[in-house]
Amino acid sequence: MSEERQGTTEVTMSQQGVKSGRFLGSLKDALAAASRDDTHRGAAPAPIEPTTQLTAKAEVTKTAVAEPVKSEAVPAVAASGTGLSAAEAAREVKGQTSLKPQDKHVEFGTPPTTRVVRGGPPKVETDAPRTQLVRGKVQVKRGEFEQDPVVGWLVIVGGAGMGCFRPIFEGNNTVGRAKTQRIPLDFGDDTISSEEQAYIRYDSAARSFLFVPNLAKTNVVSINDKRPTGAVELHQMDVITIGRTQLVFVPFCGAEFDWAELTDAKD
Repeated sequence: MSEERQGTTEVTMSQQGVKSGRFLGSLKDALAAASRDDTHRGAAPAPIEPTTQLTAKAEVTKTAVAEPVKSEAVPAVAASGTGLSAAEAAREVKGQTSLKPQDKHVEFGTPPTTRVVRGGPPKVETDAPRTQLVRGKVQVKRGEFEQDPVVGWLVIVGGAGMGCFRPIFEGNNTVGRAKTQRIPLDFGDDTISSEEQAYIRYDSAARSFLFVPNLAKTNVVSINDKRPTGAVELHQMDVITIGRTQLVFVPFCGAEFDWAELTDAKD
């Protein structure tokens, strides 16, 4: 009996030892777990991320190494946690690293056209004379002649100088090729005498024109195909031939008008 009790007692004690060992082991594990909880209090365990998110983070890391980005660009993508693919994550990073329109530096090749005006607005010139409107009868002032008054013209219609003209002045006018003549026919016709080939005289008292050839000259002079031998009265549109030059007589003064009428009115 004693041996059976002793055996029973040993079995009981061994069972109690196992139970006590199990209890101590569980207590040690609990204390260790509690110490770990105290050390890492407040830190949440890292969640296990899917394979797709890990791949996206790897692509973002490669892109960040290849291209310089702003410090705040990568954390924004990593913290998003939206499960983007690698290509979408790379495009998002590139979009964030691109410069905004307001960050670009723009230089203009042309200088500015705006001008700074100092000293007030530009002055407007007011000294220029303005055209005056004349109403009613015009009062014209007549003074002395500045040169001998013109009483008619000789218009060249044939030969050298065709289309030109020479004025006829009041009094006696010498006709010749030289420029010193009162009526110079200096257009290159060498058949005209240089001096006093003929004379044209306007008589203000009779209001008539006289053509007087110089008979001492050998060159022939004609009026309307007739060779005068003395003074001949000129009429409007008479044709005078001197050498190889033809001239048409155009009067300005005559029976209808003379400069004396204006001088008499002035007095």
